[in-house]
Amino acid sequence: MRFSGFRVIQQALTGHKGWGPLWRNPEPQPAYDFVIVGGGGHGLATAFYLAREFGKARIAVLEKGWIGSGNIGRNTTIIRSNYLLPGNQPFYEFSMKLWERLEQETNFNAMVSQRGIVNLFHSDAQRDAYRRRGNAMKLSGADARLVGQDTLREMLPYLNFDNARFPIKGALIQDRAGTARHDGVAWGYARAADRLGVDILQNCEVTGFRREQGRVTGVETTRGPIGAGRVGVAVAGSSSRVMGLAGLRLPLESHVLQAFVSEGLKPVLDNVVTFGAGHFYVSQSDKGGLVFGGDLDGYNSYAQRGNLPTVEDVAECGMALMPMIGKARLLRSWGGIMDMSMDGSPIIDRTPVEGLYLNGGWCYGGFKATPASGFAFAHLLATDTPHPTSAAYRLDRFARGAVIDEKGVGAQPNLH
Repeated sequence: MRFSGFRVIQQALTGHKGWGPLWRNPEPQPAYDFVIVGGGGHGLATAFYLAREFGKARIAVLEKGWIGSGNIGRNTTIIRSNYLLPGNQPFYEFSMKLWERLEQETNFNAMVSQRGIVNLFHSDAQRDAYRRRGNAMKLSGADARLVGQDTLREMLPYLNFDNARFPIKGALIQDRAGTARHDGVAWGYARAADRLGVDILQNCEVTGFRREQGRVTGVETTRGPIGAGRVGVAVAGSSSRVMGLAGLRLPLESHVLQAFVSEGLKPVLDNVVTFGAGHFYVSQSDKGGLVFGGDLDGYNSYAQRGNLPTVEDVAECGMALMPMIGKARLLRSWGGIMDMSMDGSPIIDRTPVEGLYLNGGWCYGGFKATPASGFAFAHLLATDTPHPTSAAYRLDRFARGAVIDEKGVGAQPNLH
């Protein structure tokens, strides 16, 4: 069934009795040409582009839980391409272009909303840094504009402009940035991949790798062994654990990143806003809740929950930026497991084990990168060569001294 406005009207007139499941629930086949470990946004996008763009068949996506149970359903839904370094900016701009046609390609409403992102600056030095970033964005074909305090007062009059410690002097704005419904992205890619013949195997956890003469030939799972021509791993915060089953040690750490949503409010926040004097970002969902987040919890963890000191820190940043947020009640919070790399940038590359490929180390940037990550990983799996926009994301860059340190904080993952 193809979704359309006509189909919605037709189903409404017949009691909505004609809707079917979004994707099949098949039994595992003995072997596939491509096995994607991880049924999150990146894994599903990889399978979709493998089938659609590269014409590959016999593809399976293995998810240990259910579709949408991992980080793809545990984030703050922000999409953007406002990066500085040449290793990052072209890639994220490529992702932004894919976001802009995602709903047409997958025939699914992912609620992509290009409402714009406003990155506030609070000092002259920060203004100069944002001007440099904006110029780098324009060089890659992205949009960017620098605005002063007068413009911001008209756009966002409720911000605390006159805070003595953190005066708001202006902002770098990317108007094409915005938000997308996270679980809708997962469902859309899953449905589109399924329509192209991809087998999506839920509740199928990988417990080991099958190897012959040093090459990966398949995986061991809780639903039995599955053979594979090539295996791609895209499991976010579980990257180190899963790749450890193949005897590999990765330059990654797993940390918890919390997110929060307030009670539903009337429309008040049109854009995504980030606090330049602290780690805080906020937008308003279509249900009316303010969705916001901040820094990582400072310790390594595989838990999908965080601790109270981080909650307090995020709340303090919110109050410093927009005091009115103190009148809203916190509805709920959740946590995602971030696979933090040594330089804060991702890895899309072959591994030293033949037939095994890695997509990981996304730190904070995983959701916004979903389309480009899937496309680039599909390109790598299909051609055994990196996509031009992800050529810098090699696994050996740490040994070569070719790190992509966007924040300039060195090799300390929890600071990225």
